[in-house]
Amino acid sequence: MRRTARIYRLSYRLSAAIIVLLIAGATCAAAQRTGQMPRQLEGTGIDERLGEMVPLDPVFENEDGEAAALGSFFDGERPVILALVYHNCPMLCSLVLQGLTETLGRMEWTPGDQFDVITLSFNPRETPAEAADAKRMYLDMMGRPEAAAGSHFLTGPDSAIAAVTDAVGFEYRWVEEEQEYAHPSTLIFLSGDGKVSRYLHGIKYKPSDVKTALVEASEGKVGTAFDQALLYCFQFDPNANSYVLHARNLMKLGGGLTVLLLGSILFMYWRRESHRSWQEAAA
Repeated sequence: MRRTARIYRLSYRLSAAIIVLLIAGATCAAAQRTGQMPRQLEGTGIDERLGEMVPLDPVFENEDGEAAALGSFFDGERPVILALVYHNCPMLCSLVLQGLTETLGRMEWTPGDQFDVITLSFNPRETPAEAADAKRMYLDMMGRPEAAAGSHFLTGPDSAIAAVTDAVGFEYRWVEEEQEYAHPSTLIFLSGDGKVSRYLHGIKYKPSDVKTALVEASEGKVGTAFDQALLYCFQFDPNANSYVLHARNLMKLGGGLTVLLLGSILFMYWRRESHRSWQEAAA
């Protein structure tokens, strides 16, 4: 019964979010025509801080109510996906977490093995109990109970939250008349020591993009040699918000393979001719 109620609440939020997004889409389209930003969205957005370090000293509480510094969730090796949301959000946050959960459920990698996921609430009034409910719901949706070890749902005071959001350029604000936050939707990829590596914006994320961003964030420490080769051949396109083929690197790789193939053929021909010459001399 409790699980059914959670699913009903999520369905209600998603339905409301879709309606609001349709309205927001029309509003944004009008804003593009007039060159004006809707008043509710003023002061929000993403100022990408690629290469910057997130502060590891701020202390948060995990879903069990245990206090820990942010740095305790970084091991120096595994990359981290940071999702900035709040759990009582009637709009984007549910869609962001649902999109991330669906993507992770389709990947062969699991949080806690190749990477970790930190879901940080930027609402200082939210509690570890709310974070624990959200963690249970999204793990149930993912269908991977083993992902619990690498999925961290954090809450904390405004000062700690601001230190992180400022570092990653996440701009949001409280809208008093609506009694909710206006904020962007994005996933932020961090290296194992807390360096900002990549942003994926929106509410839907391709598994291939998430995997490539994790390989990039780890500087090749996770993934196979094939994954690293893909990272060489693909480059992130901010306009497409996705990884696309990098023509120059692809041509370099093709040229290198061609040289290697020709060299192998010439080497085999030289060995065969040398062997035949030796046989003739011996006869």
